Parts: sequence; C-alpha cells; structure tokens
Amino acid sequence: MAKNDKGDVTVVTTKGQVVIPQAIREELGIKPKTKLLVYSYRDAVIMKKLEIPDIERELREIYREVDRRIKKYGELTQEEIQEEIEALRREKRKGSGRLRW
Repeated sequence: MAKNDKGDVTVVTTKGQVVIPQAIREELGIKPKTKLLVYSYRDAVIMKKLEIPDIERELREIYREVDRRIKKYGELTQEEIQEEIEALRREKRKGSGRLRW
C-alpha cells in the first residue's frame, strides 16, 4: 500500500473537479498536465498516473542514431532500421534507453 494509507478528504467542485492532496501529488510525482486514468469500481473512483512516452523525442533519438550509424557504416536496409527501432524499444522497457550500436 502507498505511504499515505490513512486517506484524505477532498471535495468535488460544481465543475466536477477534485484536489488531490499535496502529499499524494508529491509522493506520486503528479504535476500540472500529468495525465490520469480515471475509472469507477463499485463505490470507488480510482485514478492511476499515466506514463505517456514522448514520441517526438523518441523519434528524434532514433533519427539521430540512424544518421550516426549511416555515417559510420553506410546505408541501412529497411530490415536493419526496423531491428534498431525494436532494439531501442526493448532497451527503453529495460530502462537504459541506449541503442545497440
């Protein structure tokens, strides 16, 4: 269970907004513009922080690595490019974010 297992009381505004208590926001790293998945379960409202990848940044990283690879070894085939993209995704899932080359 989370560190804050006592619970806090918050109020729903007329617009349907709620304030997530500061201690919980800090614990979970919830900042302005953080995306939350919200759903109901029986008599509860559940919110889960979403980690949405920055696709533009990821693509720039892929392009930069592909360009570096081309300068060093020459042109890549479509299959090699696909292999490198898959390798990057595997590494991202592991947490290192490094490419194979």
